[in-house]
Formats: sequence, C-alpha cells, structure tokens
Amino acid sequence: MRSIRYRWLAVTAVAFGIAGWQVNAWATRNGFPAPVLNFTALLTLAFIVGFTLFLGLRVRRWRNGEREKPLDPIAAARTLVLAQATAYAGALLLGWHGGIFLDQVRLWEMRPNHAPTWASLAMTVGGMIMIATGLVVERFCKLPPEDKDGGEDNNSGGEYA
Repeated sequence: MRSIRYRWLAVTAVAFGIAGWQVNAWATRNGFPAPVLNFTALLTLAFIVGFTLFLGLRVRRWRNGEREKPLDPIAAARTLVLAQATAYAGALLLGWHGGIFLDQVRLWEMRPNHAPTWASLAMTVGGMIMIATGLVVERFCKLPPEDKDGGEDNNSGGEYA
C-alpha cells in the first residue's frame, strides 16, 4: 500500500481553499449564509480523530512487541486506510474552511454576526488536527525495515503492518 503523498494533501487543501473562497464570495453577493459546518461538527471530528488514534495505538502496541494476541492483518490494513482517509478529509476541511475564513475576515467590519468566521476558523483547526492524526497513525502502521520478514534487512523503508 502507498503512503500518503504530501503533495496530494497540499493540492487538495489548495484546491478546496480556492473553491471555498469562491463559493463563499458567491453566497455573500447573493445574500446566502456562509457555507460552513456548524460547531457541532467538531464533535464528529473529535470522534473520528479519537477512533483513528485508538485503532492506531492498537497497531503500534503490536508493532512494538506487545504480541499476546495476534493482530488481524485486515484490521491493520483498515486502520491504515482510515488514517489515510482521515488525513485527506482533514485536507479537504482545512482548504474549504480556510478559504471561507480568509473571505470572512475581509468582511469582519461589515458583519454584525461573526459566528461563521469563528466556525470556519474552528473547522480549519479541526482539519489540521485530522491531517496530523492521519499522518501519525499511518506512521504507527509502518513496520521497521528489520521486521519485514523476521530477519535483518537493509531496506531503507518499511512495510505496513
């Protein structure tokens, strides 16, 4: 399985940042509310981050030698996929809400209601946390090169658990 490509994370964040900026500008011009997620979405983000970390720590414990029970390879692969999906979803949220935040800050003085600005900032930070969690848990799933086939190997990379 391939590891997360930082370039794709950046491309996703920038593309959705531009899209968020443009959609928010259109919505503002036409009298619609800002297209941001509500503060309650942070609860969902916290659950996703916590669940991903929980599964990642389970794989890391097994990788570091606590092997009383065998690790299901399908569960490890699913943990890796969840970590990667969390990072890419975080890049999407970071970009979208970051673009909206930048457009909302420009309108700070003209708007009496600053809730969309604060919500977009909170979701931007949530996206950053999701990216960090995905990258950390992906690293948890990576086996050291010497554990590849049970013997020493001078391969510079590692495989996934």
